[in-house]
Amino acid sequence: MGAPPPGRSRAWGRAGADGTPPAPTSVPTPARRQSRGRLHPGAWWLWSLSLGTAATRTTNPLLLALLIATAGYVVATHRTTAPWSRSYSAFAKLALAVLLVRLAFAVVLGSPIPGTHTLVTLPEVPLPHWAQGIRLGGRVTAESLVFALYDGLRLATLLICIGAANALANPARLLKSLPGALYEMGVAVVVALTFAPNLIADVQRLRAARRLRGRPDSGIRGLLQVGLPVLEGALERSVSLAAAMDARGYGRTAEVPAPVRRTTTALTLGGLLGVCAGTYGLLTAEGGTYGLPVLFAGVVAALAGLRLGGRRSPRTRYRPDPWDMRAWLVTASGVAVAALLSLASVRDSSTLHPGVVPLTAPTLPLWPAAAVLLALLPAFVVPREPS
Repeated sequence: MGAPPPGRSRAWGRAGADGTPPAPTSVPTPARRQSRGRLHPGAWWLWSLSLGTAATRTTNPLLLALLIATAGYVVATHRTTAPWSRSYSAFAKLALAVLLVRLAFAVVLGSPIPGTHTLVTLPEVPLPHWAQGIRLGGRVTAESLVFALYDGLRLATLLICIGAANALANPARLLKSLPGALYEMGVAVVVALTFAPNLIADVQRLRAARRLRGRPDSGIRGLLQVGLPVLEGALERSVSLAAAMDARGYGRTAEVPAPVRRTTTALTLGGLLGVCAGTYGLLTAEGGTYGLPVLFAGVVAALAGLRLGGRRSPRTRYRPDPWDMRAWLVTASGVAVAALLSLASVRDSSTLHPGVVPLTAPTLPLWPAAAVLLALLPAFVVPREPS
């Protein structure tokens, strides 16, 4: 029997007794097997945003540190060597800077929290009468510093959770999973997210090449001589990206009837307003009764608007990422952490929000801490992607 035709798989069965040609058997290619083993990037984002939501429900530094450690462990075990995976360290540095700035503001500008434990008294700058409530310098108390530490640590934890999503989710694959109505906006976001890592990689590569040639790579002269090749490379990538987008039909739209356009606009805007109102209701004590129904109605209306808006931008997906059981498990683990900590903040607010007046040592609540550990599930159910 002859060799299989070009372009066919090598897995061919044996010929039948009547001489009929054998039927080819389907063998998954390595690329297809690799795409099946990957986790949907949307699951990573939902998991990270859920951890960020959980961080907003507490100021307990022990729980916040546990959230940071959980997100960091998952990132350390599952991020690759891709350029976007290096953004986690940048988010960690940004979180540390935010924490330090928050403490500096509490020292220099004061705090509305009263305190009796004076740490230091700074020279106070007199301000005019129209600047009532603001002071520069003065007495710095331990209570105000602890309050600023708790508040800054909560924001830092939120930034680290967002950094985990950036380090784990492939932005190109996430763009492929967006609905058609958000495709153009998603392209702009993905290009913005991938520009900085590529720029940093180009600078590092050119500086290493100049060091190997014995040329200066630091100082104003070195930066100026490195900047021109970096700019040239960025322009070449821009031209290549524009040609690739034009070849794939980017920006071409289909004709949609006027009633459908108006319905899409009304559903999308109404849904976004409902999401904002529902989120505000959940974050405030007065809106606890209407927050969840309004948020649910807004999400449904926004999804319906995006579904109708996708008719204007018809496109196809090459090997779309499946939303499999692992994606559901990863998403459910993050949502469970957010839901349990939200419930704990209502039932036992004293442990999730330790007091600062008077100063009390924070304690680690057992079942909220156990709920945070549920976020470690992706480290065991998701296989590590190849670098």
